[in-house]
Amino acid sequence: MILHLAEHLEVPLRDRNALLLAGGYAPAYPERGLAEPELQAVQAALKQVLAGQEPYPAVVVNRWWELVDANSGIAIFTNHVAPELLQPPVNVLRLSLHPDGMAPRIVNLPEWRAHVLTRLHRQAQATGDHRLTDLHDELRAYPGGESDRPPPATDVVVPLRYRSDEGDKNDKGELSFISLTTILGTPMDVTVEELAIESFYPADERTARALATRRAFVRNFR
Repeated sequence: MILHLAEHLEVPLRDRNALLLAGGYAPAYPERGLAEPELQAVQAALKQVLAGQEPYPAVVVNRWWELVDANSGIAIFTNHVAPELLQPPVNVLRLSLHPDGMAPRIVNLPEWRAHVLTRLHRQAQATGDHRLTDLHDELRAYPGGESDRPPPATDVVVPLRYRSDEGDKNDKGELSFISLTTILGTPMDVTVEELAIESFYPADERTARALATRRAFVRNFR
């Protein structure tokens, strides 16, 4: 009955295990490490997706936004951040909003910051996870302001506008991305269910050209 109700209510696997324990039953869903043999196919699939995303940046994160894996395109965002922010475990939200991280180069920091904090707040409320609540409080204390203004009418999503050495110098090196979140379907393992791929695609032709040029340059020096 517990499992039937949890399935109907789309309760996450981690919380289903907690409900089973509260009811006096053993957890039904394992929580394996990605290095374990049972998850080798999942790990291989994730690496294939990351490689296929290049030259566009992409990362794999866990429930707490800790970096699990990334492709080489992510260097666009990490070239100028403080080394200590890249020490494992790397939290990608901390990396993006920390004043020694990506934040000084995010052109639309108030809008992007509001997007990140709203998303994290909803996740913390939905899961009741204190680690996510603590992370939200930490990030909200960083400088950068918050925007309550609606996005321009020409925007259909909140873009990440980032100053990069890869960008056109005539536009102050600005690149513009839209983000896409992908999760694994039909998970039966807690670890697998909580993984997500965060991919960044060009939001304009100028950014697409800059990344294509970067890819060609890297290939020539391999």
